[in-house]
Amino acid sequence: MADSFQPSIKATTYSVAQIAEHLKARVIGDESQMISAVNSLPEAQTGELSFLSDKRLLPQLKATQAGAVLVTEKMAEHCPVTAIVVDNPYAAYARAAGLLYPQRFHIPGIHPSAIVDDKASIDITAWIGPGAVVEADAVIEADAQIGPNCVIGKNVRIGKRTTLVASVTINYDCELGERNLVHPGTVIGSDGFGQANDNGKWVKIPQLGRVIIGDDVEIGANTAIDRGAIKDTIIEDGVRLDNLIQIAHNVRIGAHSVIAGQTGISGSTHIGKQCMLGGTVALAGHLTIADNVMIAGRSEVRQSIEKPGAYGSGTPLEPMKKWLKSSARFKQLDEMSKRISELEKKLAQLDSPS
Repeated sequence: MADSFQPSIKATTYSVAQIAEHLKARVIGDESQMISAVNSLPEAQTGELSFLSDKRLLPQLKATQAGAVLVTEKMAEHCPVTAIVVDNPYAAYARAAGLLYPQRFHIPGIHPSAIVDDKASIDITAWIGPGAVVEADAVIEADAQIGPNCVIGKNVRIGKRTTLVASVTINYDCELGERNLVHPGTVIGSDGFGQANDNGKWVKIPQLGRVIIGDDVEIGANTAIDRGAIKDTIIEDGVRLDNLIQIAHNVRIGAHSVIAGQTGISGSTHIGKQCMLGGTVALAGHLTIADNVMIAGRSEVRQSIEKPGAYGSGTPLEPMKKWLKSSARFKQLDEMSKRISELEKKLAQLDSPS
């Protein structure tokens, strides 16, 4: 069997007590032992941290040789090693892993191959990577990381500790808050798809708004966020966007919402706070989605959603022969509806007193 994978990022070592303090958690067992890595329950060894988030993996917990395990109060009695008791082991693992494997920061400075306009403002603690371009009047704040081949347009503001990994384009006048993470290939502030039909010919509508992104936002690779036509496109604090998402002009996404890959959001649609959208969801324009709405993957949203809850649409997968029969019947529904209506009228006439 091949050796288990070890991340190339070297972890910082902390004691169990320090990890528990970071998580505001309770420890059952040896608080003094040192933790310098994370691993799965079956493979974790002394000095490594693991977690149990699914009770179906209880046999793995009982057999683990980890140094410590993140568990709920209910599961702690089954833990054969040091237990760090938390309410949500998976979320606690995310925070603990962030502590053990802190984000790597480059040495502050501007790479010789970067092109930075004299009128740009770069904090001395920021890093501008090779091949990056920073245009006039852009502001790069403290500890920001602008990776290789990124383009920062005129009058753009990049907040403190925000990281653009590589090949990210931020077009003119857009603003990103603090502690954001933007993955490669993302484009923020490209023109929205505004076109006016003039006797069969298309006339481009100038896109005059910006993109405003709050704090603690993560944006996946190759996602496009269009600037507003007149008002701004706004991504609020704590939003999580997956890869390959299209966000059109004047969209607003509420705080702490999460959207999976290949979703498309048409112009001027407002999504509430704490919403969850599955992959390949398609939203029509000028809709309003309430707070705390969950939309299943591959759903088509054509109307506003006014109440919190779970919603879905689409046809589930089925054997091809059955699907072909169903597809043929779809085309007959209108005719069938008319025939049923006629039969109902005839039945009503038979039932009526003569």
